[in-house]
Order: sequence, then structure tokens, then C-alpha cells
Amino acid sequence: MYLPSHFREDRIEVQHELIRSHPLGTLVTAGPDGLAANLLPFLVYPQEGELGTLRAHFARANPQGAQLAQVKDCLVVFNGPQGYITPSWYPGKQETGKVVPTWNFVTVHAWGAPRLIEDPVWLRRQLEDLTDAQEEGHTQPWKVSDAPQGYIDAQVRGIVGLEIPIRRIEGKWKLSQNRSPAERTGVIQGLSAQGPGDQALAELVAQRSPAD
Repeated sequence: MYLPSHFREDRIEVQHELIRSHPLGTLVTAGPDGLAANLLPFLVYPQEGELGTLRAHFARANPQGAQLAQVKDCLVVFNGPQGYITPSWYPGKQETGKVVPTWNFVTVHAWGAPRLIEDPVWLRRQLEDLTDAQEEGHTQPWKVSDAPQGYIDAQVRGIVGLEIPIRRIEGKWKLSQNRSPAERTGVIQGLSAQGPGDQALAELVAQRSPAD
């Protein structure tokens, strides 16, 4: 990933938090048949391994499983808030006109050797962990045990587990750190005015400064 120093985010706890808050990752593999990519919800286990461990599951019929069984490395991309930044928000548009659009975003890339798992006990735990993480905060949280045992057993037979000890991880927080204070203020105000959908990105821009 292209990673200018002012956009780098090397704090592992910040990277892990992005994965927790935006768990739907793009799993990318490069096998004999070329590139393959699928969206999967992941969980990160920070205490397992030097940089943490990712776990997920996918449908047994998914052809990417054959690639995962052959490759020694794979990439998972997690994306956080993102949005278009118009030059109209920069004071320089009126002063010099020397401004261009850009895109602000937050992303984490994680690499590691994939391990496929078919142990039903492991798969049951993965389903429970993932469900509990997503149901947290619901008024009446659903649990895997709420479904009939035979039904869950059948579902487990249709999936394969995936474990990726993270070998390398990079974070990029591109949040206008390379712009002037006045331009950054314009970005924050512009994003905030666009409504709730861009509020998270506006808050991230406000939290970051060129010194971060």
C-alpha cells in the first residue's frame, strides 16, 4: 500500500479497533487461476500471535477455498469511513484556484498465511464469537443456541473456518493531515454539512492533526 509518512497509523491497538468496528474485510488471494476476492466478516484476537490473529468462515462451495488451501499468503483489507473531498471547501479555491479534489479514507491491510479449519467445535465457537460481537447492544440479542441444534449442525457442515495469524499489518488514515489548518477546517465543516452519513469522517478529520 502506498503509505506517505503523514498518513501512517502504526499503533496496533488503533488498527485492531478499526477491524473491530468495521469487520467486513475483503479477502484477497493470488493462486494458479489468478486473483480472487470475497467479502467476509472477521474477528480479530489481539492476544493471539505477535500482531493478532484473524478468524472467519466461508461457504464450503466458495471456490476461493481451493486457492486458500494452496497459497502461502493472503491479504485482508478493512475499510473505515471514507468520502470525496471537494476543492470548494478549501479557501484556496477563491484565492488562487490551485486546488484539486481528493478522497479521505481509513484502511487497514493485514497479511498472513491462511489456515483452513473443519473442526466443528472450532466452527461453532467462531459462529458464537461472531454472533455475540454483532448482537451486542441489541435489546434482545440473538444467540446461536437459540436455533435448533440439528439446524446449526447442518449449517456448520456447510462452512469452512479460516484462521490468519497476522504476519504484517499496515494502517492508513488519510484525513487531510497534509492540508493547512484553514483547509482542514473547511473539510470538517463541509463534511458535517452533508449530513449524518459523513459525520464519522468529519470527526476523524477533526481528531487528527499533522502532528499525529
